[in-house]
Amino acid sequence: MFETGLLGGKRILVTGGGSGLGAAMGRRFLELGAELVICGRKVDRLEAAASDMRQQTGGKVTTVGCDIRDGAAVDAMMDQIWREAPLDILVNNAAATFIAQSEHLSFHAADAILAPTLHGAMYCTLAAGKRWIEGKHKGVVLSILSTSIITGRAFTVPSAMAKSAVLAMTKSLAVEWGPKGIRTVAIAPGPFPTAGATGQLRPEGRDEGWTSRNPMGRTGEHGELADLASFLVSDRAGYINGEMVVIDGGAHLRSSGAEDLLRWSDAQWAEQRAARAKG
Repeated sequence: MFETGLLGGKRILVTGGGSGLGAAMGRRFLELGAELVICGRKVDRLEAAASDMRQQTGGKVTTVGCDIRDGAAVDAMMDQIWREAPLDILVNNAAATFIAQSEHLSFHAADAILAPTLHGAMYCTLAAGKRWIEGKHKGVVLSILSTSIITGRAFTVPSAMAKSAVLAMTKSLAVEWGPKGIRTVAIAPGPFPTAGATGQLRPEGRDEGWTSRNPMGRTGEHGELADLASFLVSDRAGYINGEMVVIDGGAHLRSSGAEDLLRWSDAQWAEQRAARAKG
């Protein structure tokens, strides 16, 4: 199924595409014939990632510096992208999260998670959708969510709330925009270790038994998620709309992934808050 031209002729924007799962998906899209645009706040990281991708795949990669928490900046980014050619696919990948006792979250800390994870995804989706509809151009929106949507997840409440809201957007727009030729789909990954997420969610001192508790006895490989994303945004998945696909080895059937934190002491939480403040 994953022939070289599966995504040939497709122009894809991946938010937060300079690292982690965003970069893994982008690289796979290029291998399958797509043209890639990646955006993020750290332009140096974007340029380094784009250079690596070009070298590895020979594909066309464009970078756009953008803070997706700012709606005006998102509109400006979309105008810049559309000046060359319309997008065909938007991947809402950028997000933020960290573990915290909810009663200790400041409003600012909660907003730091909600802004990119919920507002950024909404701004990008609305900006792309508006342009697709005005231009009578078909499109696909893929949002990267979390199994916390299914189980809830203690100690990452703002993230669980934001991801649940993006799923509601996915289902709602599937009905509203489906007749206009725009599909909305989502993926809920389980544990796929990345440098950024692992540092925030699996700090030193946290129980590391999460692999053994997974029914498959392992964490996910980035290529597995990238292949699933490639299928969902391709024309081969043209009849899938408004759905979320879980890829976690069955982990959410056993645990929400936060139970070990219920055993943390006040001292451990205080140490975690101090470390986050320094970071």
